[in-house]
Amino acid sequence: MKTKISEMRERDRKIAGFEDDLKLSLNAVEVLKRRYLLKDELGKVIETPGQMFERVAKAIARAELNYGKSKEEVKEIERKFYLLMRNLEFLPNSPTLMNAGTELGQLAACFVLPVEDSMDSIFNAVKNTALIHQSGGGTGFSFSRLRPKGDVVKSTGGVASGPVSFMRVFDVATDVIKQGGKRRGANMGILSADHPDILEFIRAKEGGGFANFNTSVAVTDEFMHAVERDEEYVLVNPRTKEEVSKIKAHEVFNEIVTYAWKTGDPGIVFIDEINRHNPVSAVGKIEATNPCSEQPLLPYESCNLGSINVSKFVKAGEIDWERLKEVIWLCIRFLDDVIDVNRYPLPEIEKMTRANRKIGVGIMGFAELLIKLGIAYDSKDALSIAEKLMQFITNEARQCSTELGLEKASFPNFELSVWTKYDAMRNATVTTIAPTGTISIIGGCSSGIEPLFAVAFIRNVMGGMLEINKLFEEMAKERGFYSKELITEIAKCGSVQDIKSIPEDIKRVFATALDISPEWHVRMQAAFQKYTENAVSKTVNLPTDATWEDVKKVFLLAYKLKCKGITVYRYGSKEQVLSLEIPKILLEEYVRADSEYTGECRICSV
Repeated sequence: MKTKISEMRERDRKIAGFEDDLKLSLNAVEVLKRRYLLKDELGKVIETPGQMFERVAKAIARAELNYGKSKEEVKEIERKFYLLMRNLEFLPNSPTLMNAGTELGQLAACFVLPVEDSMDSIFNAVKNTALIHQSGGGTGFSFSRLRPKGDVVKSTGGVASGPVSFMRVFDVATDVIKQGGKRRGANMGILSADHPDILEFIRAKEGGGFANFNTSVAVTDEFMHAVERDEEYVLVNPRTKEEVSKIKAHEVFNEIVTYAWKTGDPGIVFIDEINRHNPVSAVGKIEATNPCSEQPLLPYESCNLGSINVSKFVKAGEIDWERLKEVIWLCIRFLDDVIDVNRYPLPEIEKMTRANRKIGVGIMGFAELLIKLGIAYDSKDALSIAEKLMQFITNEARQCSTELGLEKASFPNFELSVWTKYDAMRNATVTTIAPTGTISIIGGCSSGIEPLFAVAFIRNVMGGMLEINKLFEEMAKERGFYSKELITEIAKCGSVQDIKSIPEDIKRVFATALDISPEWHVRMQAAFQKYTENAVSKTVNLPTDATWEDVKKVFLLAYKLKCKGITVYRYGSKEQVLSLEIPKILLEEYVRADSEYTGECRICSV
């Protein structure tokens, strides 16, 4: 008699009345059906995954007609874009897959909106947030300009309620909008460490509030130096620009650590490090990022992202650099074309986005790439590969952007940028490491630069579906230690480290997120950040028994290694999409994950 697990793995690929023409995983098909594939008025799916990629390729390639390309040339570019996606070598951010070639046509994932110190500005931002979320985008805000709680409101004679109270308005609006959207809305709320309400902000997510927000504290070098020297720093009223009080920097820092340990929020944004690398600083100062903090943006800027599945570029134990170069150049052209065909939700966003033409190509499948190379994630060799890989991607992307600038003209703010030493430049930025979220499920690979979060687990989709890392399964069969009983045992904890029947060299390369020490998580993020123009989304996953001191060390190391931001997540510290529970299937304990969980722990919008 077949086991329940065997039955789950052999389920028919023909799901809900449409054919999976690309033979994707069952979970990928389910995610596509739910969020990406076009439906008729009755909600019936009317395109296959392959047709989705055809729709996207055709819509994006159409931009080339604006630059003197013949119909035949555009058709060839369209074909290359299609193959790029069909082969799962590259996937653009979710709004592009969802909306390209549709009436909506909003293709960007990342937005930052200004929030000034007036009711008109605040509620205008709420309205604009709703429009962006309705189209599938995510929004980031700095609330640092809002006057503090208890401050005077001259027009009414009353007192201000402070930035945290207004964040609730954004949170509720997001909650309402997501009911009718294709996916939940996501926000990033940022407050400067020198705001008088900083302690209230740090504690805001205790008790489960602000479910649609990630939060981060923007800290300066001056603040971090004050932490190191145990000095006071000044809290400033943003309305009057006057000093309100002084407070010990380490007291605020310790509160950040405490609540990050408790709830996973806030993270930290190293705002001076971000602005040191602002390529258009003459245009404005960066104060906020997108929801997962990998994309620092100016007010009203948007950015479209895409990720290369680097696990596809290993041949005979080596990285295929030649093919990777070809793909990078195609990706840059693709993402640049998105800017031209995009239908922007606001004229201000269109103006700012076209002025700087920021794009961000990143990677996913890094964990599988390391496994194929026989390299452990928590090793110096892995850090070396990370730096070499990202340096190559950024260098090639920058060269491509230069060529596109010569072909199509540089971005309008080129003369105000750091790129004037070049003959031309099409895009103010070209690389970003995003968390990838559901697109890595479609791609059948690990999320972003994260390690594996489990070798085998039960996916909470279609009543429960077993997922096994394909590389582990292949190696286990090849080495002769595979069995259904073994997979069942692994699925109970996700990790292979304590299973005696598995060879030590296999254990070493299949370390999961919770098997890896916090230091290695941070060092990996820093290795990629070194050669990434924008920022890097990375979750430092910590076991349940991680201490307060562990979190503190993570934050301090991230600053020392010049990360642009840092996020920690301690297993069990809040409602989870990866958890141990007792499911009905087999009536035993298994690691389980929601259908769209890929290893990152913050609200994801890519």
